[in-house]
Amino acid sequence: MNPIKVAILLAAYNGMSWLEQQIESILLQRGVNVRIFISIDPSSDGTEALCEDLAVRHECITVLSVGERYGGAACNFYRLMRDVDLEPFDFVAFSDQDDIWFPDKLERATNILGSGSHSAYSSNVTAFWPDGRTVLLNKSQPQVAWDHLFEAAGPGCTYVFTRVLAQHLKQSMLAHWRLLQQVSLHDWFCYAFARSHQYAWFIDPVPSMLYRQHDHNQVGANTGLSTLIARYKMIHDGWWFNQVSLIAQLVGVESDPVVRSWLKLGRWQLIRLSMSASKCRRRRRDKSLFFVTCWLTAIIGRGAR
Repeated sequence: MNPIKVAILLAAYNGMSWLEQQIESILLQRGVNVRIFISIDPSSDGTEALCEDLAVRHECITVLSVGERYGGAACNFYRLMRDVDLEPFDFVAFSDQDDIWFPDKLERATNILGSGSHSAYSSNVTAFWPDGRTVLLNKSQPQVAWDHLFEAAGPGCTYVFTRVLAQHLKQSMLAHWRLLQQVSLHDWFCYAFARSHQYAWFIDPVPSMLYRQHDHNQVGANTGLSTLIARYKMIHDGWWFNQVSLIAQLVGVESDPVVRSWLKLGRWQLIRLSMSASKCRRRRRDKSLFFVTCWLTAIIGRGAR
């Protein structure tokens, strides 16, 4: 049988402290042949030199040219999707620079996708901190009608796509390139695109990796009161609702009658949207928070869009 070929798209920035351990865990993947493509946001800690050295040591690693400053992981991943030729691969996976993959991560994902029932895969993860603390992050609650317009399927570093979906996603990205740069979370956009285009998505309850938590995480684990307050602030400042509107437009559902009924996100639209909270988030706690947030934002207001 021909080996399963997986393209790993890895976005890096000031990753000297963790990159070698991440790369090692990818190279130890069972049951698949991997090729790693690294895009580096210009760094100040020697990340470029480390990646070039890794590419010399491992012929399956390709470092894309460094130059443009992306300013965040999302735009770096968009660049990877744009510049890597995906055609030779059976599957495409995203990777952060600072996690540790379990050896069967890709084998399990590609087996599930290879059955033909699903086109995209993500999974639960085990978050871990420098002090040794660990927490299972459960993202595998049943999907609902509109959750993809309001949240990701989980950390983007667990995402694996079939080639067909990856190519379709790439075509859409290229067609809307300038507008896409305003989407801050690539994992949210990719999940919304797949679900909006009727690609079946599997969220695995089995964790596939250790999800490193540190001071430089762009998003990180959603745990604790301080994280909850920070995320509410983003909602109140208008960022979250702006992203919802932008993603709905990019994935082509802004004309759907249900979406159109709340997409302006004015006071009455938010109140109407709150009544559909059970269809907008997967986790029970998040459904309640969604309902409360819509009402608070309708009453108090939010930042300019």
